[in-house]
Amino acid sequence: MQHAGPQGAHGSPDTRAPASHPAAVRVPPQLRAADVDRGWRPGATGPAVRPDAAAGAPGVGARGEHTHSEQPIPLPRTEQARPVVQRSSVRGQILDALRTALVGGELAPGEVYSAPALGDRFGVSATPVREAMQQLALEGAVEVVPNRGFRVVERGARELAELAEIRALIELPVLLRLTRTVPPERWTELRPLAEATARAASTGCRATYAETDRAFHRAVLSLAGNTQLVQIADDLHRRAQWPLVGAKATPGRAALLADAEDHVTLLDALIARDVQLVQSLTRDHVTGAH
Repeated sequence: MQHAGPQGAHGSPDTRAPASHPAAVRVPPQLRAADVDRGWRPGATGPAVRPDAAAGAPGVGARGEHTHSEQPIPLPRTEQARPVVQRSSVRGQILDALRTALVGGELAPGEVYSAPALGDRFGVSATPVREAMQQLALEGAVEVVPNRGFRVVERGARELAELAEIRALIELPVLLRLTRTVPPERWTELRPLAEATARAASTGCRATYAETDRAFHRAVLSLAGNTQLVQIADDLHRRAQWPLVGAKATPGRAALLADAEDHVTLLDALIARDVQLVQSLTRDHVTGAH
């Protein structure tokens, strides 16, 4: 698991330069069925309705330019029936980008961010950003600030300790049972995932490591055959990765590498069916005690 750390530098959401992780995720413009009817499709050439007009009113581009005089290109019936990018797809991409920014500290605890400003940052309308932020609010990552936007929740060490306690209560009994029942070759199959966490840790990127960290833990717990357990544990793990308010430094490359090494050591203990070692390693890993 990745331990919660401090946030990056605070800055105004309307003026700060795009951050490395979410800014690199360029979300494609939203398309609607009406846009396809007007003649635009991915890869089409010619003066059809432009994809960047999808976020605004029909016939109007993203910056208000009119397209009434442009002639649509007729599509064959088979192409008209092809599925287009739906709003849910854009919202999902925005949600992933916001989660990356949150874990990386680019969305700073206590700061308020507006949906239109974040929409400009990602090149989409405010609507999918607002929908993604509502999901983050349900997860407890942000809270709604009426007429302003969304404030990133400020978390302290006590909340992190509570999350660690709950994770240990859920994951430890499962791992102890799996230690006795899962054959060693099944654990060996998970070694590439453990190695992936080490490669991610070597980059020093907290957000990149967070994804591989959770992927490894999901794969381990999935051997229990309980989908609900995996989902609940993954949600708790994600919450534990959010930055803490007031922390002075984010976990560096050395800390991430140490955390990743825990995965390899844990796999070795599981393969050896060393119940006592699995118990101590799991408790220390979840609580952050190395």
